[in-house]
Amino acid sequence: MEKTVPIRSICVYCGSQPGRDPAYIQAGRALGKSIAAHDLRLVYGGGTKGIMGAVAAGVLAHGGKVTGIIPDFLVDMEATRHSLGQLDELIVTKDMHERKHKMFERSDAFVTLPGGIGTLEEIVEIMTWGQLGRHEKPMVFANIGGFWDPMLSLVTHMREEGFI
Repeated sequence: MEKTVPIRSICVYCGSQPGRDPAYIQAGRALGKSIAAHDLRLVYGGGTKGIMGAVAAGVLAHGGKVTGIIPDFLVDMEATRHSLGQLDELIVTKDMHERKHKMFERSDAFVTLPGGIGTLEEIVEIMTWGQLGRHEKPMVFANIGGFWDPMLSLVTHMREEGFI
C-alpha cells in the first residue's frame, strides 16, 4: 500500500529577478494566492524582489503563512529588511547549503517557476535526492510560457538514454 503524506507546505523555487515576460510575475502572484487559499505554508528563499517577491506577496495578500529562508550575505541583495519583517517566519542561514537543507526539511512539495542558475540548481538537487531515494516529495515545474521546455526535453533525453 502506498503511503500518502499530507501536503502542508510548498517550497517554491524561482527567480529573484522578474524576467522579461510579465507572465512570470503574474504566475508568481497567482501561485501565492492559491497557496494561501489552500491553507498551505509557503517556504521560499526569502527574497522580496522579482518572482520570489511576487509569490510571497500573493500569499501574504491573501492571509497565508510564509517562511523565508535566506543566507545572511543575500539579505541586502535580494530583499529589503522592511519586507522581511512582514514574513511569519524568517530564518537567516550562514550559507546557501544550509538554506537549501532547511527549505527541504520544512517542505512537503516543490514547485519551480522560471528563474536562473540558482533556481535550476535548487530543483536539480531535489530531483537528485528523489532519484537517490532520499525523499518521495512531489516536484512540479510550472512551465509558464514554455520556459522549462528545454529542461523537460533534457530530462526526457536522459530517461531515454537510460540515466534516469
